[in-house]
Amino acid sequence: TTKMAEAYCDGFQTSEEGYEIADGWGWHSVNAMVKHWPGGGCCEAGRDAHYGFGKFAVYPGNNLETQKKPFVDGAFKLKGKTKMASAVMPYYTISWNQSSENIANAYNVDIIQHQLREQVGYDGVICTDWGVTQNYDHPGKHAGKPWGAESLSEAERHYRILMAGCDQFGGNNEKGPILEAYVIGVQEHGQEWMDARMRESARRLLTNIFRTGLFENPYVNPNESADVVGCPKFMAEGYEAQQKSVVLLKNQSALPLNETMKVYVPQRRKAAYTGFWGEPHQAETVTPLSPEIGGKYFNMVSKPGEADVAIVFIESPFSGYGYSLSDVKKNNNGYYPISLQYSEYKAKHAREHSIAGGDPFEDSADRSYKSKKVKTVNESDMDLVRKVSKQMKGKPVIVVVNTTNPFVPAEIEPYADAFLLTFDIQTQAVLDVICGRCQPSGRLPMQMPADMRTVEEQFEDVPRDMDCYVDAAGNAYDFGFGLSY
Repeated sequence: TTKMAEAYCDGFQTSEEGYEIADGWGWHSVNAMVKHWPGGGCCEAGRDAHYGFGKFAVYPGNNLETQKKPFVDGAFKLKGKTKMASAVMPYYTISWNQSSENIANAYNVDIIQHQLREQVGYDGVICTDWGVTQNYDHPGKHAGKPWGAESLSEAERHYRILMAGCDQFGGNNEKGPILEAYVIGVQEHGQEWMDARMRESARRLLTNIFRTGLFENPYVNPNESADVVGCPKFMAEGYEAQQKSVVLLKNQSALPLNETMKVYVPQRRKAAYTGFWGEPHQAETVTPLSPEIGGKYFNMVSKPGEADVAIVFIESPFSGYGYSLSDVKKNNNGYYPISLQYSEYKAKHAREHSIAGGDPFEDSADRSYKSKKVKTVNESDMDLVRKVSKQMKGKPVIVVVNTTNPFVPAEIEPYADAFLLTFDIQTQAVLDVICGRCQPSGRLPMQMPADMRTVEEQFEDVPRDMDCYVDAAGNAYDFGFGLSY
């Protein structure tokens, strides 16, 4: 992640040859904002801090400094002339017990002013995540995210954030609360001091506009944009990146496919579920591969008995986001496990008590879900793999999993002769790999756990501390693993 952060920021920010204005910046530069300081990946139990139920980042491994490496050793140590990423966004989370006060990162003087500004020496723009000054409604409802500052007014929240060292308010288009925050600052520090504080942020914000030439010329040429956006060269590079992202985990002489083969691709059934923003999704039957596209690669047939091989397209397990309003209505705490297996899961090995907790809308500070059960909305994907394996009567079955999170492969891997992971790419890209038009070269960007016990017992802030799944061929599905032909 550190290396990718460095390459990403260098590539976006650097202008070369006649496009440079000064110090590597210029007409081809894009200001890179790196997210989320001081590391947004260690929310307790895998929950998400866009909601109150996921507001706490925890550090059972006492490993905060590891979370900072992509910033400190990557985005802030660029090999190019721009030297540092031009902007940083703190995450929504309260970094639990990592400073003198348990308050969201954007409000936290220690995490922003001391750790980022002073210790790292960062003088670029710091922009809050979206909606951190807006009002909060309930842990299970999508609203503002003023974690730890719920009792403050909007003006007081803006003031606290300015005093912590931030420059820009993500998602706020209203000047009123900022002007009120300015008045609070004048009352506490005097006008001269507060004017200097406001000018400090203005300098940082304007610098990013000057560096890229946008102050002198804020306009774009539509004709030039049309030539650049979606041009064949860039599209070809993007498509190649999709091909390279495909991870081949298992291949028992099933791949690559001969393009004269008869291939069966079953439909899959998706159950109804509620999306991340609370939007309802209706149950539906999905056709993973159209005859028009599939016919360009092999002979598609409609029945498994007619096929030489089957390709089963499914998705990684999805059990929701770890919180249920219906559980609250039953006078429980609302929290339940996030399952990474397809079949029903009972959290026998979860923490007896949560590390972090406490919310104005909650009666209890304990967010444990130990011994609770949860079902995935797509257990039918596991059933489909097993059903097709039986229907094919020993003929090869290729399983392709579109992957959002790590998951437990044990329930489907034994039924697959070839096993591939994709990450929201075009279907053609994985078919190119399956048919040998390009070599599989992707590697696992994460560990695939052996079971849910190792998921529950791993530390949120410690990388690569799970027991990995080992398949029938003896391969461990560990970080960096992947096969080629």
